[in-house]
Amino acid sequence: MKKLFLWFLLSGPCCVFAQFGIKAGLNFANVTHASSINGGSKSGFMAGIFLAPQSKGILSSRTELIYSRQGYNFNTGSNTGNVNLDYIVLPQLMGVNITKYFQLQLGAQMAYLLNAKADSAKGGSASPGSYGAIMDYYNKFDYGFAVGAEIHPYKGLLVGARYNIGLSKLYKDAMNGQAPSIDTKSNIVQIFAGWTFGGQDSKKKSPPPADNK
Repeated sequence: MKKLFLWFLLSGPCCVFAQFGIKAGLNFANVTHASSINGGSKSGFMAGIFLAPQSKGILSSRTELIYSRQGYNFNTGSNTGNVNLDYIVLPQLMGVNITKYFQLQLGAQMAYLLNAKADSAKGGSASPGSYGAIMDYYNKFDYGFAVGAEIHPYKGLLVGARYNIGLSKLYKDAMNGQAPSIDTKSNIVQIFAGWTFGGQDSKKKSPPPADNK
């Protein structure tokens, strides 16, 4: 507790002039190397918060904490359905500011799998979670790269798009031949909007000198 309090005490002055905000949007997720299940794209959503130390130069940085619903559809011939995967994602990004209205972003991210659920249909009937303990099939940690762009059209409003490239295997080693390709990875296209708060200018204009006549 003392260490946590000390961290907040030391970081507080740095956050006074930082920009923080909220964002939410849509995910369009897909998986690679999933030919054995005819994996297809699936839509989802994301929402989270971010912190960006104020910068008036070309380069800037951003840390985000995002809840992301993603997954994929599948069709094995005898079985069709979809898989929902819920992650907490921590992107760490570098921004390249091209005027104050436009920013390119590039960085790395790590994610932790909170929950997994499969909804499948076999013989005409729906069977949610038909794979039993489906969480046992997936790696809990994921990591990869992110690249995107943001537009800042008005005050704190932001609109952007991002492509997340997964580098970690989605599945653990095949369990009794039930898991699909162990090389399967997750890729996501995100479209989002948000609002930025804070970021007061630390270089306030000093008042004119008093007239000492």
